[in-house]
Amino acid sequence: MAYLTTTATGQPVLILKEGTSRSRGKEAQRNNIMAARVIGEVLKTTLGPRGMDKMLVDSLGDITITNDGAAILNEIEVEHPAAKMMVEIAKTQDDMVGDGTTTAVVLSSELLKKAEELLDQNIHPTIIVAGYRKAAQKAIETVNKIAISVDIEDRETLKKVALTSMGSKAVGPAKELFSEIAIDAVKQIVEKRGDRTIADIDNVQMIKKTGKSLFESQLVNGVIIDKEVVHTGMPKRIENAKIALLDCPLEIEKTEMSAEIRIRDPLQVKAFLDQENKMLKEMVDKVKGAGANVVFCQKGIDDMAQHFLAKEGITAVRRVKQSDMEKLVRATGGRIITDLGDLGSKDLGFGGIVEERKVGEDKMIFVEKCKDPRSVAIIIRAGLERMVDEAERAMTDALSVVSDVVENNRIVAGGGAVEVEMAKELRNYATKVGGREQLAVQAFADAVEIIPKTLAENAGLEAIDVIVDLRTAHEKADGKYMGVNVFTGKTENMREKGVVEPAIVKEQAIKSAAEAASMILRIDDVIASTKPKEGPGKGPPPGGPEGED
Repeated sequence: MAYLTTTATGQPVLILKEGTSRSRGKEAQRNNIMAARVIGEVLKTTLGPRGMDKMLVDSLGDITITNDGAAILNEIEVEHPAAKMMVEIAKTQDDMVGDGTTTAVVLSSELLKKAEELLDQNIHPTIIVAGYRKAAQKAIETVNKIAISVDIEDRETLKKVALTSMGSKAVGPAKELFSEIAIDAVKQIVEKRGDRTIADIDNVQMIKKTGKSLFESQLVNGVIIDKEVVHTGMPKRIENAKIALLDCPLEIEKTEMSAEIRIRDPLQVKAFLDQENKMLKEMVDKVKGAGANVVFCQKGIDDMAQHFLAKEGITAVRRVKQSDMEKLVRATGGRIITDLGDLGSKDLGFGGIVEERKVGEDKMIFVEKCKDPRSVAIIIRAGLERMVDEAERAMTDALSVVSDVVENNRIVAGGGAVEVEMAKELRNYATKVGGREQLAVQAFADAVEIIPKTLAENAGLEAIDVIVDLRTAHEKADGKYMGVNVFTGKTENMREKGVVEPAIVKEQAIKSAAEAASMILRIDDVIASTKPKEGPGKGPPPGGPEGED
């Protein structure tokens, strides 16, 4: 429908175009809250070690089985704009800290549910938003207050953090191995930049291959290139490799404009071809002269150049991805050369072993035993393709949380402990806020308890009894680490049980959830334009919609 208004004389004025829909006021708010809460309900049952998995089938029939919040929301095609904002929370959480996506979405959903109850009491959305902002600030202060500083050399603590992040993943007994691999990988890529410690997990390459078992997964102190040696006559294994990294082709480049060469004598043809071969031989001689016995080339390598390289006993790989070339630089210590004339021995990288191996159905080049690689690779194996995918997600979570602790060396107790402590602090803080904002702060306190509640529900426990026990435990002086053990149903010290998480994951979850809930609450008008239908005969007639003058 088109939206009309009339002038004082009764003349109709068209405001919005035909086909525009509009909802406003409480109707718009309720629609948005409902859509966002549905996303929270989808993820709720996946939270915690006893959470369930989701099977997602896309339009092509591909199946994904996971309980990873970011993966689920990435796969499902969400239409409603408010629900899309919930998907964005998960994406932000995943990009920033790599874990806690389900927590952020479930918390945001619960904040909106509590806000709806306040809206029913005629409390203005702006007051709720102001109260939520103050509460989020106080909640982050609480996290900082109860966070425990750890030594990044304390391998045992890092292992506990990694195991906690994989608690809900279906990798089972391989968790121990995965946590060890994750710690070794992060420790290898960590670097100091001024006062800051950086561990960028983009420098950890993950290769997935079906076949064998999860226990065959391994860390490679170097890089794996998903290519094969270009010529059968080249060595398939080279020890103490001197590696040239080239961003220039080992072939004769064609002229940019079309050129015509007129040859009247057959000898000229031979001279022409001989000159080409001579140029290629000179290129190979430059590589050999620099002392290289392995070449990774980002561009092409001519067949004749391959022949000359093979003759010299040099192994070559062509059309290597730029991202892989950058990883080779970090792993081998070499430099990428764009002009062969500049190649010298000081530009070469070093690898203890460069070898072509068959992994599953494919041949790959392994660059291993590098001196001090700043980029490493992990091969993930499993019997099923679905299992390999889930194992990759588990490994990504483990790498993310370990790098979070290395970069920001503070942890908090898991099992709902930090949330119950936050709720306690917020209830005390609410009385100091006063006015109607106090109700919003109390609502925030109730909302954060959804995390331990959901953990209990997913474990088949009585949620109300669990919350009562947790609140009682947290009233004691030494109760700030008390959380729910979902396997026994008892309230236990989560720090002693080894259930710990990076503090920054909790902080980011609170920030993301509070921001998304506040943004959705502030919307009181939704104006949506419908997309014109495509195809012949579907649009309006050339003169405009029928019945319009």
